[in-house]
Amino acid sequence: MVAKTHSMGIFGMEAFPVEVETDLSTGLPSFEIVGLPDAAVKESRDRVRAALKNCGFDFPVGRITMNLAPADRKKAGPMYDLPLLISLLKASRQLNCDTSDAVFLGELSLSGQVRPIHGVLAMACALRSLGIRRLFVPAKCAAEAAVAEGLEVYPVESVPQLIAHLENEHLIAPAKPLPAVDEAGPQLDFSDVHGQPEVKRALEITACGGHNILLLGSPGSGKSMMARRLPGILPPMSFEESLETTQIYSVAGKLPEGVSLMKNRPFRAPHHTTSTTGLTGGGSMPHPGEISLAHNGVLFLDELPEFSHVALEALRQPLENGTVEVVRAMGSASFPSRFMLVAAMNPCPCGYFGHPTRPCTCSPKAVDRYLEKVSGPLLDRMDLHIEVPPVDFDQLAAHGDGESSAVIRERVTKVREIQAKRYAGLGFSTNAQIPDTLFDQFTETSSDAARLLQRTFERMGLSGRAYRRILKIARTIADMDGCRIIDTPHVAEAVQYRTLDRKYWLRNG
Repeated sequence: MVAKTHSMGIFGMEAFPVEVETDLSTGLPSFEIVGLPDAAVKESRDRVRAALKNCGFDFPVGRITMNLAPADRKKAGPMYDLPLLISLLKASRQLNCDTSDAVFLGELSLSGQVRPIHGVLAMACALRSLGIRRLFVPAKCAAEAAVAEGLEVYPVESVPQLIAHLENEHLIAPAKPLPAVDEAGPQLDFSDVHGQPEVKRALEITACGGHNILLLGSPGSGKSMMARRLPGILPPMSFEESLETTQIYSVAGKLPEGVSLMKNRPFRAPHHTTSTTGLTGGGSMPHPGEISLAHNGVLFLDELPEFSHVALEALRQPLENGTVEVVRAMGSASFPSRFMLVAAMNPCPCGYFGHPTRPCTCSPKAVDRYLEKVSGPLLDRMDLHIEVPPVDFDQLAAHGDGESSAVIRERVTKVREIQAKRYAGLGFSTNAQIPDTLFDQFTETSSDAARLLQRTFERMGLSGRAYRRILKIARTIADMDGCRIIDTPHVAEAVQYRTLDRKYWLRNG
């Protein structure tokens, strides 16, 4: 007899249906799992055997063959323990019920308890298009899976509990999503930052338009402090953004405990020793990297020149496309990675080149080598370049509270609403994401502004990409002023934020 049970698999962010087939036949006792299982799936044989016996069921004697279809796709992880056990019970006639409209996911302990797994939300969302409405998952993953509307999600604590439900003895109540909570705790506030009004203005523009920004300054000038406060002025995530972000964290196994849907925009700050794979994602079974974990949020790279050249150059494609492609022999995986990049760096190895009071101890060649670690193409993709000057004593000693993040956030949210209305139905929502095909349509300038931009382009030797970045920044500044057409003051301010364009910077450093 062949018994069938439904489950799911996942490769990158793509979830796909898996059918578990079990055949019992006479012959020497054996237990084989086929269908491209990895080591964790092969080990399911021992977990299923122990769980069956410890839950009071008989383990079939004979030749057991279990197939995970489709057989040409790699199956990874312990999520198949539960569907393998249910299929085996059906094949041995110890369970008689209809499971054709149900999907099972979960890892088993040797005693029959059901343990949590990764990627439940991504698989639950994929199920909605397959016509299957019942999903049995580990109890600790149930609230997460329940976020996917249109499914009956049943939290399973143990094998005996599940069997009792399937035989209509003691029914399990469907799970509901947990109420939204602040998973990150209290946000850092801009009122803690003394001085630096120009940098605060640049960060507000960054938040309004979803731009990337490079902060350049000596140690202790407040670069990291202000960068870590940027998420606090960003508008709340929409439900769609929250769902996308939560799926990524679910697949990566980094979803905070007790959270079924992430509320706060992510802030990721990987160390400069992070590998290229750690930054972009990858592995034999591709998993999200830091840039995908920052999706819909902020990626902060402190000490930018200290990151490896290969890792930094790998950022170029995601910054342009909003996705990162990981290609492996068994297939390619695509991870969403639309994030705001905030980078911070010193002007030289010792950190004090151009400092008003402390002398720089670096030779000119050392300064050039340090700056050259950040390539021109990567620098082009940074919308704003802002110098962060040292804070003087009077500013540090001032006791007056600065503007709070809540006040700034209100302004940012209003500007984002203007952009969302303007770009409704076009597949993007911020000025930083304006595609080349629609660029001229949404960056209309006055004649005076166009002449100023032309003079700037010729004098600074800007690239075509830098030219478009300036116009996108000017578009954001115009939105902040409530203007439909980009005017001279908007372009003039936007140009100030490109004075660290690499060619100009090295020539005038």
